[in-house]
Amino acid sequence: MAATVLVVEDEKEIRELLRRYLERAGYAVVTTASGAEAVRLLGERAVDLTLLDLGLPDVDGDEVLREARERGAVPVVVLTARSTVEDRIHGLRLGADDYVTKPFSPTEVVLRVGAVLQRARGTAADAAQVSSYGGGRLRIDEARHEAVLDGTAVELTPTEWGLLTALASVPGRVYSRYELVNRVRGYEFAGYERTIDSHVKNLRHKLGDVGPGLVVTVLGVGYRLGWTRDP
Repeated sequence: MAATVLVVEDEKEIRELLRRYLERAGYAVVTTASGAEAVRLLGERAVDLTLLDLGLPDVDGDEVLREARERGAVPVVVLTARSTVEDRIHGLRLGADDYVTKPFSPTEVVLRVGAVLQRARGTAADAAQVSSYGGGRLRIDEARHEAVLDGTAVELTPTEWGLLTALASVPGRVYSRYELVNRVRGYEFAGYERTIDSHVKNLRHKLGDVGPGLVVTVLGVGYRLGWTRDP
């Protein structure tokens, strides 16, 4: 079944260009020029990814991004004319999974959409067995793309999922921020290394009281998983 991409872009020519390229790539596409309409659609439709322009006329794109993050783990790729590193960092800290600056190649956007969706879903090559940690308190099923803590599923963004599975791949091993960027993103991203702390903070919050002890800070180095893998 084709993935559904919600395109939120107020410029009609760009919106239609993206729609055509995405549909040619096999995606189902829903479009809107309104931030308020985007929030409504996110609540009513099954959307697999949101392609979001931050410069919307009615609702600030940052607010739409916050709404998307609060409504679950739908990946968000940001489109914007804001091209400075600080602007990119701002968007990523709000929870964006990727960032494309205007002007852009529609082919590149389609490729980035595919890469983010692949990270979000996991691949068939992921380990089929469930790994557990801390005496069964944390269970990670990469094939199902599912993390369960104390019997309750934890809803994670693709970036948070990538951080958790990277740390859990070798419990106790300390990963630098640079290593985590490359494990999570799959490529270098200017300025992204500086946002890892924000994503770790969000991940810990979702893990509740055990968050700080599960995702441990190693001062001056990076992070490690604080629980051991069960035999």
